[in-house]
Amino acid sequence: MTQRHILATSGGFIATDRYGVMKPAANMLKALALSGKERPRVLFIHTASGDDRAYLTSSYQAMSSYSCDVEHLALFTQPTGPVEEVVGRADVVWVGGGSVANLLALWALHGVDTALREAYERGAVLGGVSAGSICWHIGGPTDSFGPKLEVVTNGLALLPYGNGVHYDSEEQRRPLLHTIVGEGTLPLSYATDDRVGILYRNEEPIEVICDKEADPSTGPAAYRVEKVGSDVVETRLNVGVISQ
Repeated sequence: MTQRHILATSGGFIATDRYGVMKPAANMLKALALSGKERPRVLFIHTASGDDRAYLTSSYQAMSSYSCDVEHLALFTQPTGPVEEVVGRADVVWVGGGSVANLLALWALHGVDTALREAYERGAVLGGVSAGSICWHIGGPTDSFGPKLEVVTNGLALLPYGNGVHYDSEEQRRPLLHTIVGEGTLPLSYATDDRVGILYRNEEPIEVICDKEADPSTGPAAYRVEKVGSDVVETRLNVGVISQ
C-alpha cells in the first residue's frame, strides 16, 4: 500500500547567519527524508504570494547545499510548464505562504488541485507553510481578505480536518478557530505554533516536528481542537510522536 504523507506547518525554513539567506529546517528535512530518494525532485509552488520572485529565489538558494533537484511551478502570467507534467515528476511538493483564498482559486482554474490530488495518491510528499498548510485541509482562518481574519472552507480536503496556523503569534487565530469549530463551520481541527509542523500519514496525525530546539512541554507545540458536547476542547500536542 502506498504511504501518503503531508507536512502541514507554520515553518519549514529558518534563517542562517547570512543576511536574507534561509536553510531547510526540521520540517523540510523530514519531507526530503520521507521521499525515500537519494536525490529527490523538489517542487516549489508559491502561488499564494503571487509567484513572488524574491521568495522563489530564496527557496532555490536554501536548497543549494542539498542533494536534490529543484524546480517551481508558477502560474503568473501563465503556467511555467504543463501542470500535470510538472507536478507529476515531483517527489516533494512544498507550498509557500500568502493568500490561501487566491491560491485555491488559481489552482482550480489551472488544474493544479487535480494534479496535486494525483501526486498525493501516488505517494509524493506534500507540505507547506501557512497558506501551504491550510490548503491541504478543509479550511481554516485566513487573512486573505484583510486584517480581520475570515474563514475559508474550500480547501483540497486531502486531510479531513480544519487547520490553524501561526497559533502563538497572531492573536486572532486561536479564538476564531475555537469559534468556528464550536459553530460546526469546521470539524475537528489541528493547529500549529510558529516553527511547528504536523506530519500526517494516510490522513492521520502521527508526529509534531519543531524547526528549533525547544522544551517539549513548554515550547512551541501543535494543538487538537474539537467540539465535545457543547464545549470546544483544546489539547496540546507536544513535539514528538503523537499518542494514538
